[in-house]
Formats: sequence, C-alpha cells, structure tokens
Amino acid sequence: MNTIDVVVIGGGPAGLAAALSAKRNGAENILILERDNILGGILNQCIHNGFGLHTFKEELTGPEYAGRFIKEVLDEKIPYKLNTMVIDINKNKEVTFINKEDGLMTIKAKAIILAMGCRERPRGALNIPGYRPAGIYTAGTAQRLMNIEGHMVGKKVVILGSGDIGLIMARRMTLEGAKVEVVAELMPYSGGLKRNIVQCLNDYDIPLKLSHTVIDIKGKEHVEGITIAEVDANRKPIPGTEEFYEADTLLLSCGLLPENELTKGIGVAMNRVTSGPDVDDKLQTGLEGVFACGNVLHVHDLVDYVSEEAALAGQNAARYVCGQENKSGKKVTMIADGGVRYTVPQSLDIVNMNDKVVVRFRVADVFKDRSICVYYDDKKISSVKKKVLAPGEMEQVILKKESFAEYPDIRSIRICTEE
Repeated sequence: MNTIDVVVIGGGPAGLAAALSAKRNGAENILILERDNILGGILNQCIHNGFGLHTFKEELTGPEYAGRFIKEVLDEKIPYKLNTMVIDINKNKEVTFINKEDGLMTIKAKAIILAMGCRERPRGALNIPGYRPAGIYTAGTAQRLMNIEGHMVGKKVVILGSGDIGLIMARRMTLEGAKVEVVAELMPYSGGLKRNIVQCLNDYDIPLKLSHTVIDIKGKEHVEGITIAEVDANRKPIPGTEEFYEADTLLLSCGLLPENELTKGIGVAMNRVTSGPDVDDKLQTGLEGVFACGNVLHVHDLVDYVSEEAALAGQNAARYVCGQENKSGKKVTMIADGGVRYTVPQSLDIVNMNDKVVVRFRVADVFKDRSICVYYDDKKISSVKKKVLAPGEMEQVILKKESFAEYPDIRSIRICTEE
C-alpha cells in the first residue's frame, strides 16, 4: 500500500489552498483527489466577479480566482487525480477511491485534509406540495447549465430562498432576458450578503418577499405557475395571503449542506449546527491527523475566507506529518451564546496556539445596535459595537495568545451578542 504524507480530498478552492500550504510548510508527498474532471470546484461556474478582494487585493471572477490557485499547484508540481471518487476513509487514515485509471485503490495517509465542499438542499428536503414537473432546479444546477453548458433554463422564473446563489441567479437570468417574477424567502430575513441583495435584486427591480414560501406548483409535464403565501411566526402559510405567478421555472436556493458522509464514516464528533466536524484551533478533527477546512467544515460567505482557513489546515497538516506538533497543552472549550449560533473552531489550545486565532461564527437572527462580546469564563475581555448583525454575513473575532497569560486556569471562552 502506497503511503502519502498528506491526502487532500477535494480539488476546489479549499483543497487547492490547503495542498499549497502543506507543500510550502514542509510536506513533500501530497496528493489531491477530485471527483470532477477539472480542478477549481464550484468556482468554475461562478462567472460573476467579487472574488479575491481579500486574497489578491483585486476583484476577480470565480474561474480567474480558481485559475490562480491551479497555476500555483501546477508550478509546485503537486500531484492530483481527477474523475476520482473517494468512497471510504477509516480510522487508520486509509483512503479508498475509485477511477478509470487505477480502478479501486487504497492508499495510506499520514495526514488527511477534508475539503469536500457542500451541496444544495434539494426539493425533496423542502416538502413543497404539487406535482413533479420539469422546470424545477436548484440554483446551482441552473447556474451550471447556463454558465458552463450554455442552456437557458427558463423565461419566467420564481426563486424560493434568498441564499447568495439564488440572488446571483436572479441577476444572471435577468441579464439573459428572463423575467424573474419574485424571490420568496421563508425566514423574516435574507440568507444572502447585503451587497448581493442590492446588486442582484434592487438594481433590477426584482421583489424580495420575506416570510413567504411556495405552497403549490401548477403543471404536470412542465411548470406552469407557482403559488406563494405569507407564513406566520411558526412558518405555516397564512390563509388568504396566496399569490399566483405564471412561471415556467422554479429555482431553489434554500441553503447548503456540508458534504460530510465520509467524515461521519470515520466516527469523528459532528456539530449539529454547522453539520461539519468539531475542530480545534489547528482545524484538526477529533481523529488525530485528520483536518477539515472550507465549506465541508461550515458554509462560508466569501471564498477568500475559505482559502485563508484552508491554508491554516495545510500548514498544520504539514507540521503534524513533520513531527513538529507539540501535543501537550490546555484545551479550552468555545461556547456560542446570546444569539451566536456556533463558533469555528470549537476548542482552543491556549498553550500551543498560534500568536492569534481567528474565530468565525454566524448569528441566529438580524440584530441591530448590538455588541459582539468575548468572555474568558465570567470575565468580559472585549466588546465591539455593530450596527447590524445578520445570519447571511459571517462574523469573526481574533483571539491573541498573549491575552491568556493572566488566565492560566481558564475553562471556557464564550462569544455572544449583547444589547
């Protein structure tokens, strides 16, 4: 059985950045396994701009952003296998995959980086009544059909869900001559970035109806119309609020789910909020030598943050393989409270941590004029006032190693919002 220093599962933005970082931090033998026929992941179909402002200090399209990382991977001569499906990982860090060239193959990894990304929530998970006619797509599928395969998916469109992909597709379809009738959102707030609401809906006079959902789909062979209705506080449709739209297409933009079937198979602890594995400040899961980064860990709003996080995972995987990891330390639990849904990481080694650790999180609702507060046990360490906090925008705090010098017996770090 071949032994590889670092096996990276996934060749999207997280996998590419992680592999590069591992290489540049001393790991010699690296292998990227990608199930698609090209590196770059979902970025290849994201032809709009807005990528790279943090990483490259300039605005790029998705393919341009991916292309820069792919070029660096090729320059570093990091091996990769395309059209390769990983079907199993075990606790001994043995990775089993299948492709046309190798058939069914198992390799031994000294360290594994999980970078499988995420998938869209399908119609079957949404319990929408009505027939199952043609013309219903997830927003990402419609994006691929239009941007890569050159198919126009519809002319009269209703979009359910205000996630970023749905917002971007509202603009994309409008630019291609379609009429986007309405974007309906079940929650009382949008799930997307504020800039996308402005640039993709407001600039094109596309209505966004919050606290609304689809209650019926008309048409047997093909979508003929969509009925939406307002929902109450329990997210149940309110009788008498129904609105019918003639439409030939329904796009679903109802959230993303981290691709963690492989992760669950190893048996590491999973986080019920993020649907990703619990990790420490090194982005290491509960299984030693297995790291996670990108959307498989928690769904990000900006790819720049994915790359930054993946670079940290790659660095720590390389250190682990090279025997530079100091395992002794003091692990402190992170607690999400007071309107904060979760934190990544979920624990912190205050002895062996880097000089600073970025803790990312999302809030549970739209909050105005609130402060993000950090507590070491019961002691408030910092408080930062924010005009608006929204679930669609990822927030972060930076914890510095020097700040723990006065708190050697700390048991927990709590991040919350306060009025």
